[in-house]
Amino acid sequence: MINWKITFRLLAFPILWMSIVQLIFAALSALLFKDNVSVSFLLPASIMLFTASVILLKTQHVDSSLANFRDALIYATVTWLIAGFLGAIPIILVTKVTFTDGIFESISALTTTGATILSGLDDLPRTFLLYRQFLQWMGGLGIVIFVVAILPMLNIGGMKLLKAETPGPIKDEKLSPRIANTAHYLWSVYLSITVLCTVSYYFAGMTFYDAIAHALTTVSTGGFSTHDASMWFYKSHLILWIANLFMIAGAINFALHFRVVHKRALGSYYADEETRYFIYIITALSALSGVILYSHDTYSSIFESLSFSAFHIVSFITSTGFGAANFTEWPEAVGFLLIITGYLGGCAGSTAGGNKIIRNILVVKMLNYNFKQLLHPRAIFTIKYQGSPVKDDVLHAVMAFMTFAAGSSMLFTLLLMFTGLDFWSAFSAVAACVNVLGPGFGEVGANFAPVSDTGTWILTGAMLVGRLEYFTVFALFTRTFWRK
Repeated sequence: MINWKITFRLLAFPILWMSIVQLIFAALSALLFKDNVSVSFLLPASIMLFTASVILLKTQHVDSSLANFRDALIYATVTWLIAGFLGAIPIILVTKVTFTDGIFESISALTTTGATILSGLDDLPRTFLLYRQFLQWMGGLGIVIFVVAILPMLNIGGMKLLKAETPGPIKDEKLSPRIANTAHYLWSVYLSITVLCTVSYYFAGMTFYDAIAHALTTVSTGGFSTHDASMWFYKSHLILWIANLFMIAGAINFALHFRVVHKRALGSYYADEETRYFIYIITALSALSGVILYSHDTYSSIFESLSFSAFHIVSFITSTGFGAANFTEWPEAVGFLLIITGYLGGCAGSTAGGNKIIRNILVVKMLNYNFKQLLHPRAIFTIKYQGSPVKDDVLHAVMAFMTFAAGSSMLFTLLLMFTGLDFWSAFSAVAACVNVLGPGFGEVGANFAPVSDTGTWILTGAMLVGRLEYFTVFALFTRTFWRK
């Protein structure tokens, strides 16, 4: 049974948090950047703060720790909707885009998709650009995980919220018996990597402002930039390789990062099966696409071919979506390879989107299991991951996820084609959104402005479905969920 009073109280916290964020950016505009957009942040922030305060006051006697898993599913989904709508208000006020486009841009930021309808970024106010970058950083590890981290009252029901929010098929891994502590650890790792990335970008030649802005969207694997030229604004291969390093860091399980630092054992990265295959896949695909680019004379040297190839393979597989070259004009074989790479995704428990490497590993093992069973019908085989047998419910969930992923992509592509987009543009746009990736090809190669309002809402839904990994959203549309 759904506890509506608990859900209502919980939803006050993302409203409160969004008001605090926008108040901070109002202050930055007025005191630091002085770019005359403070009112666009201050006005909505004040209304949000008042609304959240009223809700919390009216529900002060409600015990949030009694939340059940149905409450958690509703909370996880509606939190992203609320944050997306509230986050869009300054975007609409500053850029004067339509309501539809403002929502799309905000949801794209918070889900770390990185698809944009904006152009002329270099001329927009610095406060607004940094706000846009910060939305991605905030959404990277998850608004829900943030709420669990800052609200000790959710310690009892926190695991339910964490499961509804955390990507990946195996969701019971904890760094601490206390869920709030687990969330604190994850955020400490996230913040530390962001600081290291900022320092690295700065010493590689970025301005301090750009170093902060791009670190926020590199570690969150979001992909927004403060420049239309994205990461090639500085025309530096050193910056590209630094970006590679930190995009990969953002796409590796954050619990693994914590354990590596805690145990001071770098070898734990290689010992982790998912991370090991993740690096193997990146290396192989980078070499393959680099050879294709060089053989087509896209670039004059093998170094350039491999450098741009590696950057875009990492950008796509981590679902970051940065650009550093006119990759939409690369040979079609490489473009298709990039889209497939986006579906592979990063590691579970990271900021990356896509299907996740762990699921791909398990699918390959299941196929191998079936082949061996076909050849040796009486033999008994066991599917193992990290040396331990994988439970049947996990395997079933993985296959169900893959089915949902394929089916959703086909459905969203058909719906987009009905709005007037050609197949290649529609498919690449859907792939960019369900994998929370960002860049597309064809008509959406530059940005998503050519998409109709109807298509924009379809893609907004695709981003939310992809960010919450299908089940969390689709469960809300089943009769079983609403039964008492």
